[in-house]
Amino acid sequence: MKEDIIQAKERVFPSRTVLIQIAVFVLVIIWTYSGVEKLMDWNRSWNAFHNQTFPSDLADILSYAVPIAELVLALLLVLGFTRWWGLMGSVLLLTVFNTYVGLVWWGAFPRVPCNCAGFLESMGWGAHFWFNAALSLMIVFVLWIQKEN
Repeated sequence: MKEDIIQAKERVFPSRTVLIQIAVFVLVIIWTYSGVEKLMDWNRSWNAFHNQTFPSDLADILSYAVPIAELVLALLLVLGFTRWWGLMGSVLLLTVFNTYVGLVWWGAFPRVPCNCAGFLESMGWGAHFWFNAALSLMIVFVLWIQKEN
């Protein structure tokens, strides 16, 4: 009976391994692109962090910490034995980002600068919120699939 259920799941969903690999690939691309873009256009990124609504000292720290964290997460996701930590870190960082995006979208700040990478910067705040939420749900789904294994 249990084997029938497993076979039925496999017919409905592609291999769990394939789903995990696709999700990890998407995250690695996003984190790498975002981190490298911030480092490649350092002056713009630094200015964007300093144009946020938080103190200048925090902006100094975040201007280094955020791109480094994004690249470290990409590396953790690529390495199989650290993937769980990469997924957990990704959902944590996305939660922080989405909390900020949600507050901006809600109008909680007097000004709404964005320090997003490339195509994310062109999104509206609502689209950005839902994009981050979808990524977070994807990570939770991957963690659930891995737990099932």
